[in-house]
Amino acid sequence: MKNYDKAFTFIQDRFLSDEIEKHGLKNKKTRALIRLACLTAIQTTGDIPLRVKEAVEAGATVTEIKETLYQTAPYIGYPKVTEALAAVNSELEKMGMDTEENDQSTTTDETRFDKGLAVQVEIFGENVIYPMRDNAPAETKHIQDCLSAHCFGDYYTRGTLDLKMRELITFVAICSIGGCESQAKAHVAANINVGNTKQLLIQALTTCLPYIGYPRTLNGLSCIDI
Repeated sequence: MKNYDKAFTFIQDRFLSDEIEKHGLKNKKTRALIRLACLTAIQTTGDIPLRVKEAVEAGATVTEIKETLYQTAPYIGYPKVTEALAAVNSELEKMGMDTEENDQSTTTDETRFDKGLAVQVEIFGENVIYPMRDNAPAETKHIQDCLSAHCFGDYYTRGTLDLKMRELITFVAICSIGGCESQAKAHVAANINVGNTKQLLIQALTTCLPYIGYPRTLNGLSCIDI
């Protein structure tokens, strides 16, 4: 394909290979998965095939790739994830790889709420979760139940990705869509609670900068108590 924008491509490639490579995430597999989470969040599927190849070459399994996208769903909505998964599956098929992942669910209809609430408490602490639930207006208590059973019970309890990686993906997804700074701040605290560092969060945002731009990146940085 003829490149009609060589100057633009040069600036982009230099930025990616110089500043972003130097200051972004160092682990190649983590970097590739975070890029996939970011692209899913901003619904930019054109770059996904390249990032799928990057992830596979870095040692990511199909299940790790799929779980990364699944983890973004409660924060960005199902349509975006469905479109991104279509791009992922298409590329995996082109690469001759099995598109099916092993079932990573660890809950049942009977346990998803209790296990989800337990994960919420583990990540955020009793002093945050229980007052939030107790103080919710009666007409919105079902949203709190959905958070526990669906967001945390259906996703955070799944296998393959640990809480540190799931929280990093969540933070990136929230910052990528923008306008959710209060939630981003909450998940900065959550990341620290599960063992991620502020430096890792900064590196993750740096990795996403070329895709989400400076305003959302700076808003994300403002949520980190540096």
